[in-house]
Amino acid sequence: MVGYQNFIKDKELLENFQKHSKIAGVIFILLGLVGIFYPVIMSLATAYFVAWLFIFSGLLIGIHTYKTDKKDWLGWLKAFVYLLTGILVVIFPVPGVAALGIILAVYFFLDGFASFALAGQMKGSNKYWWLILLNGILSIVIGVIFLVGWPFSSLVLVGLFVGISLFFDGVVLLTMGSAAKELEKELEKSQNEQNNQNPQTNS
Repeated sequence: MVGYQNFIKDKELLENFQKHSKIAGVIFILLGLVGIFYPVIMSLATAYFVAWLFIFSGLLIGIHTYKTDKKDWLGWLKAFVYLLTGILVVIFPVPGVAALGIILAVYFFLDGFASFALAGQMKGSNKYWWLILLNGILSIVIGVIFLVGWPFSSLVLVGLFVGISLFFDGVVLLTMGSAAKELEKELEKSQNEQNNQNPQTNS
């Protein structure tokens, strides 16, 4: 969505943006509802997802170190740390969720500031800019709640607020898809008017 202004006058890009925004929006909303109604499940799923990312990354780093320089102890150490972290989170997911609480608090703060920047960019050119601003405000509020309730409430908060964030991101994507459709119609109308005003260019 950050590059929205870059293709505002391109019909093909607008069509792709509209289609994929709506598909992604529906998926985000469904995932968000899972997190809202089943927060503990979403918390554990998030922890396991991150854990397996660490394990996969550790294996790749280990393979790369083995193939390039077997004596690179820093490479082996990094692979070991990634693998150990991932395995520990898989075995002990609850402390992993607590750690994710801090990580997600930082994420929500960054997401909020990014939404503020995007809303400022789109203010005056799109009537849905306030939804992006609302998403940014909610992200900041969620980040504060994470820090205040940590670590005891992380098991519920991680899943709940990831779900809320996904839900609102999905709503924003759907509305942006609708806005792209309106812009596509305006662009087509403008092109038709230009063609009618310059009939010689069509001959």
